[in-house]
Amino acid sequence: MRDTLRSLLAEPRVPNPPVRVWRDWALMAVFVFASGLELLLRDDIVWPAVSIALTAVLLLAVFWRRTYPLAAVAIAFGAMTATNLAGVITGAGDVGLYAAGALLLLPYALFRWASGRDAAIGLAIIVVSAEVNGVAIAMADSSSAVLFEAFFGSVLFLLLPAAIGALVRYEIKARASEMEQVKLREREQLARELHDTVAHHVSAIVIQAQAGRTVAESHPGAAADALVVIEEEASLTLAEMRLMVSALRDDQDAELTPQRGVVDIERLARNTGNAPAISVELSGDLEDLGSSVDAAMYRLAQESITNAVRHAHNATSISVSVTGDDTNVHLSVRDDGDAKSTGRKLAGYGIVGMHERATLLGGTLEAGPDTDKGWSVNAVLPKAGMPA
Repeated sequence: MRDTLRSLLAEPRVPNPPVRVWRDWALMAVFVFASGLELLLRDDIVWPAVSIALTAVLLLAVFWRRTYPLAAVAIAFGAMTATNLAGVITGAGDVGLYAAGALLLLPYALFRWASGRDAAIGLAIIVVSAEVNGVAIAMADSSSAVLFEAFFGSVLFLLLPAAIGALVRYEIKARASEMEQVKLREREQLARELHDTVAHHVSAIVIQAQAGRTVAESHPGAAADALVVIEEEASLTLAEMRLMVSALRDDQDAELTPQRGVVDIERLARNTGNAPAISVELSGDLEDLGSSVDAAMYRLAQESITNAVRHAHNATSISVSVTGDDTNVHLSVRDDGDAKSTGRKLAGYGIVGMHERATLLGGTLEAGPDTDKGWSVNAVLPKAGMPA
């Protein structure tokens, strides 16, 4: 908890300022209905007009809690404290409606959405308000025990939603950070693959240039042929370099293992043991794929199969289909497992990496449960990679 609060207080501003959603309107409608019902059924309400006004202020504060959490806390707790003090001083007793329980949403909102400085200020307001209310109740009851119970009980009661808000904020930030790391690793992997491809093309250019220079005087025709090859290799290198600059990578040495491509997807097919049977079908025009696209299709198929084997409950088969047309190559991976009971999620880290890879290459990827049963992954990549 200490690390969570330190992290929250260190934030200089509100991350990703929230907006009101339909749930805010629904929540407002529920509290308005409850307030009206309470006014009709209760006959012990002190100062009905003041109670209605106080409830209206609290509900408005709750409505704006996402956008202005500190202002909502200051207004709501200030109004509640002033009304309670007035009730104690005049001897009227407790003032307000039970619908004022909506106040508990504000400490949560404060630590969920406010900046670090605003959260610290709002926390001080909540504690001071609880102390003033506790003193006021004790003065009316003339009991130190009531003071202790009212102060510490109300403080702990109000700090509980604040702690929940801080934990939710921490978990969401941690998950966002992990997803960014997944995307970064996918970019690094793609960059390493592109590095290998560019190195191959550049080596070919160097060899052809050396050969052309050697035969330039004795065989001009051969030198011209070398220039044609150099032009082709340079064009391919330029295309790959344009992909490389869109991805990040560490200064690590390139892996020496040859890249696998579409033709290697057939090696993923198997039918052994209790694992789901995997079938692979390659069709259409799968020639002239860019090296990065070729490697990406293999990795997308491999990751999709791995996810299906691990998470598809009651699955008996996994079908993989790769089809090429004039401009694109299509990948479809489907299993016949129970889509409703599967542990997979649309925001899973594996799917995040797959989507990042497809996007970097100018393609698309969709993953989710099928309409009838099972899970499917569908990807479309341009055969030449991301266009210039």
